[in-house]
Amino acid sequence: MARIQKFDVHQEITNRIVAALETAGEFRLPWIRNRGGSMKRPVNIASAKSYNGVNIVSLWVAAQACDYPSHLWGTYRQWQERGCQVRRGEKSSLIVFYKELEFEQMNEQTGATEQVERLMARASFVFNAAQVDGFPLDADEPLPGEPVFDPIERAEAFTRTTGAKVEEDGDRACYIPSLDVIRMPDRKRFIGTETTTPAEGFYSTLCHELVHWSGTKHRLDRDMTGRFGTESYAIEELIAELGAAFLCGDLGITPEPRADHAQYISNWLKM
Repeated sequence: MARIQKFDVHQEITNRIVAALETAGEFRLPWIRNRGGSMKRPVNIASAKSYNGVNIVSLWVAAQACDYPSHLWGTYRQWQERGCQVRRGEKSSLIVFYKELEFEQMNEQTGATEQVERLMARASFVFNAAQVDGFPLDADEPLPGEPVFDPIERAEAFTRTTGAKVEEDGDRACYIPSLDVIRMPDRKRFIGTETTTPAEGFYSTLCHELVHWSGTKHRLDRDMTGRFGTESYAIEELIAELGAAFLCGDLGITPEPRADHAQYISNWLKM
């Protein structure tokens, strides 16, 4: 009898992100807004809480692929509880949640049986507000508990709160570990694009460098050499890019595509 292959939710989400990377075009990643999909941090319609971790990227990919203008998501039942109906034929998007399960385990030292708790990944499927009837998209306002903010002022306040030393006197953006300093070009040198204001370009670049700053030994001690060897640099760049995307989503900033995307995208796909 053929063995039924177990559904791996982590691998399925990875496959979807890789597919989006492979079709990014002109090295624009899925979290770079170049179409109509919402790039705000995805929020659950029932709890009014933001999604976390890989679910952010997974739902951003889905929003970009289908041009969903809303950042609100919910399960079929959650939309029904709001008095809305998912339209027939609409395809769901995949997220992962963790459920606490109890197991019996033998204590090797005492021989006694103990109850232990483990987190098990489970798949869940959600729909965007654009896929339901009864929820007008112009009602896509902040839910109770969501912050309302001026994105630039919030970005400035966030940078101050980190305590990072930022010098605006360089000709390129970089983090210098030996000095524990982030060096940025003067903000007046940033120019706008079709999708990004000069200020958004400055702060999205700064967010990338702040993620690098977070990984130094006396902070997160993010040393990738033991796990990835010579590929550790590409891994760190991927972490900085994803981290900057998360920060931009929280701060309400449209991310600015980095000029060096072409250099890293093949390595990202490998990772």
